[in-house]
Amino acid sequence: MLHSLIHWLLETIGSMGYPGIFLLMAMESSIIPVPSELVMPPAGYLIHQGRMDWLPTILAGAFGSLAGAYANYYAAHYLGRPLILKYGRYVLIPPDKFQRVEAFFLQHGEISTFIGRLLPVIRHLISIPAGVAGMNHLRFSLYTLLGAGLWCSILTWIGYAIGQNQELVVAWSHRALLWVVLASCGLVACYVWWHRRRRH
Repeated sequence: MLHSLIHWLLETIGSMGYPGIFLLMAMESSIIPVPSELVMPPAGYLIHQGRMDWLPTILAGAFGSLAGAYANYYAAHYLGRPLILKYGRYVLIPPDKFQRVEAFFLQHGEISTFIGRLLPVIRHLISIPAGVAGMNHLRFSLYTLLGAGLWCSILTWIGYAIGQNQELVVAWSHRALLWVVLASCGLVACYVWWHRRRRH
């Protein structure tokens, strides 16, 4: 089944080109379960074959992720916030607690958005609190593109280096994810240390 899916993705990306990468990554970044680990490595394999180029591939993946993230952002901003303010008290989110969470995200939204784009499951959800809190669009776009661009680059390199071996692609994607999680933990620890030092 994995072999058939990889083959279909190779054919889809090969025929649609960069718009195909953009569309699939936009779906991956929203609520549609299209794993980026199955989109960007085939694109890297096509780069290895000379059918695509590095920079347009990474940009298509990163901006596709941003488009999908904005779908969640606007849905949360225009639907989620009014619902939470009106009915949140019934699900243990009274207005004062919501305001504290909102203030925290507005203060630490950059690091949250950047790291959230690198982590599984969270990358699909991190745009929701950003939208509810009304995070600044420039900052949201910048840190979403930075995180998504880094993750797309890692996955594309894996596909370029390994090729069409699906088992190795999956194995190295999981290994890369582990290193990314560890690096993210280190980055969070440094951020907390720096923030406390600046406050004191």
